[in-house]
Amino acid sequence: MLIRLHIEQYALIERLTLSLDKGMTVITGETGAGKSILMGALSLILGQRADVKVIQEGKTRCLVEAEFDISDRHLAPFFDQHDLEYSADTCLVRREIYENGKSRAFVNDSPVTLGILKDLTLQLIDIHSQHQNLLIGTNKFQLEILDALVGDPVMVANHVSAYQHFKGLQTALATLNEALAKSKAEEDYLRFQLDQLNTANLVAGEMETLEAEWSLLSHAEEIQQGLGNLFNLMDTEDSGLITRLRQAHVQADSLKRHYPRMAEFEERLLTAYIDLKDLSADLEVLLNDVEVNPARLEQVGERLNLLNELQKKHRVNHPDELLSLRDALKADLEAIEHADDNRVALEKALLEAEKEAIRTANLLTEARRRVGAPLGQRLRNMLKQLGIPNAQFDIVLTTQPLGPTGADAVRFHFSANKNVPLQPLEDMASGGEMSRIMLCLKSIMAEHLQLSTLVFDEIDTGVSGEIAYRMGEIMREIASNRQVICITHLPQIAALGQQHFKVRKTETKAANQTTVTPLNPEDRLMEIAQLLSGANVTEAAILNARHLLADNHP
Repeated sequence: MLIRLHIEQYALIERLTLSLDKGMTVITGETGAGKSILMGALSLILGQRADVKVIQEGKTRCLVEAEFDISDRHLAPFFDQHDLEYSADTCLVRREIYENGKSRAFVNDSPVTLGILKDLTLQLIDIHSQHQNLLIGTNKFQLEILDALVGDPVMVANHVSAYQHFKGLQTALATLNEALAKSKAEEDYLRFQLDQLNTANLVAGEMETLEAEWSLLSHAEEIQQGLGNLFNLMDTEDSGLITRLRQAHVQADSLKRHYPRMAEFEERLLTAYIDLKDLSADLEVLLNDVEVNPARLEQVGERLNLLNELQKKHRVNHPDELLSLRDALKADLEAIEHADDNRVALEKALLEAEKEAIRTANLLTEARRRVGAPLGQRLRNMLKQLGIPNAQFDIVLTTQPLGPTGADAVRFHFSANKNVPLQPLEDMASGGEMSRIMLCLKSIMAEHLQLSTLVFDEIDTGVSGEIAYRMGEIMREIASNRQVICITHLPQIAALGQQHFKVRKTETKAANQTTVTPLNPEDRLMEIAQLLSGANVTEAAILNARHLLADNHP
């Protein structure tokens, strides 16, 4: 349950700390005093989006902090799942809103996302705001009520999972069919491209080899002439380098017999002579290898032109990339050839997924019908106690296209009069009747959801007198085993509370300010008397207030 609420610099609240008890707490105050401000602050704890306008003028941030008693909640798995510090007794939740539009959320002083904050607080507290009376007429809200009463979140989650799987396969099949149609249209062109590349007999590194060969063939005559000149310089019989070097060696060899220092020169000349003979032999091989071949030159040129054309056509940076393109085209064509097999498999999987989604939706429908009839009967009985003796209430389930919530459209049908046919709730119920129906639903749901705290924000709108008292008794009964916080303007309900706070707004030249204070017995007596008689409290109102309090707190 909520044991402490602390607010700073939020709207008209400068600083406020409320300590709350178990049982039924009532909050009263004049219209415009700031009761809705409390609800706005509390909604931040539930993960609602924040508006920077709530920050007090001249301040840089506002803060809302709530402390909950969670000793009966068994929340350890949730805290472990989200790696949060856990205490078995209490939990501290905080929101901070900054003037730049950013906000931060904390659980036990650890930063968390709004999603985690919402998942946690939805297990601790339920707030009935005034606009929920409008939501009660929507299919979404009515469906949520039935599913809450079914009390099997695993069943709901199983259907959501099955439906999402079905829709995923449906999307995959549509994508495959679209791609297949496109591929079929392109198949001939892809095959033409592949045939062209296959016909080219591509070889990795071929471009560099051909370019080198083309360079040699296109300069063959020039190379032959140069090699011939070089060979003649080295090996002409009368004046070639080899002949002259041989003559020099003979001369040195004859000198060394009489001049020993020439021995080294003779050896070096001999080595040079041998090396030059080897060079000459190699040069002769090169000369014989170079061939002027116009036919081969033309062949190489045509091959280079083909590679360049393919490179340009397929917009690649190097002919070797054509090999990768060829493999990709081959894979695409193989995929097209096997796409029909894939489609058949996917269609089969889709059919099975649809059957599973329908099966899980049918389970939901059966469960909803199972709780719907008793809910209608119980609401009829409770509404009779709340001044609608001829209340008729039915829950009508009709089939709609399969969706994430199943295949059910829910309609609450209501009539307050015996001879008036049942019609959709939103078309038939008055504001006061809506308030009573909502209270009955909240009372029933509280038993199933095991929430420790329920907050009612003027759920008594549109009722008064004896009906208001009976509504208060229902809230008091709910509060017998959980905490109820009720914002009310009716004395019959205010007198039922075990704890009573009053909201006041003070106006000064500096600023307006909202305060919330607990009432002692005497102040509470006067507050209820004022609710009975207005600003001018009469003795009769005080006496009536005393009787109300005495009857409810013997």
